[in-house]
Amino acid sequence: MIRLILGGARSGKSRQAEQLAQASGLEVIYIATAQAQDCEMQERINRHRDDRPRHWTTIEEPLQLADAILSHQAPHRCLLIDCLTLWVTNQLLAKADMYAEREALCAALRNARGDIILVSNETGMGIVPTGELNRRFTDESGWLNQSVAALADQALLMVAGIPMRLKGPGLEVSA
Repeated sequence: MIRLILGGARSGKSRQAEQLAQASGLEVIYIATAQAQDCEMQERINRHRDDRPRHWTTIEEPLQLADAILSHQAPHRCLLIDCLTLWVTNQLLAKADMYAEREALCAALRNARGDIILVSNETGMGIVPTGELNRRFTDESGWLNQSVAALADQALLMVAGIPMRLKGPGLEVSA
């Protein structure tokens, strides 16, 4: 099953993804895309790492996400990927071919076995940003979210810590 969890900043996306991964009963491989470019980001990474169960395996992969999915997928595993928008940022800064990267990621998702949970920011609900790179980030994130949502069995939008079902089976909301 492929699940996409979207939401704004501090909406509860990662917490929801971690709860779903834990509830899967499968071996969890956490694929982190963040890079610590400054102290604040390092603190965020540390906070996320500290919140995860110690028995989960963490793979740090800021660029080669499709390869990481194909390398670690298995019927007895749950891959938790956090997050796609950081991956887009990394790709844009590396001047990657975003169309090719998006296609490779979607092909990996189509071919992967086991459960896959992807976390991504919903960036298209605000005003059009100023600056070419900012607009490209918003566009690329939106196109990626659309592509992944089309493949997903379930898509959720997190709002104030509450999961709202966009596609697929519903969830029991845990307190």
